[in-house]
Amino acid sequence: MRTNIVLDDDLVMRAQALSGIRTKREVIQKALLTFVRLQEQTNVKKLRGKLRWEGDLDEMRQGRHADR
Repeated sequence: MRTNIVLDDDLVMRAQALSGIRTKREVIQKALLTFVRLQEQTNVKKLRGKLRWEGDLDEMRQGRHADR
């Protein structure tokens, strides 16, 4: 998607300096990816205590390290 936006130049330069990323486009891409991942993690955290585990962890682990 192509769009024109006004960015805080100092903030972009700080992000470039900290990350070593050379272009504004890459900085924005990385920032958006990081934002999305953080939001997804927040959504997963909301499920804590709401899901019920069904299974036998010991059984699942059997044979896992049989070659040792």
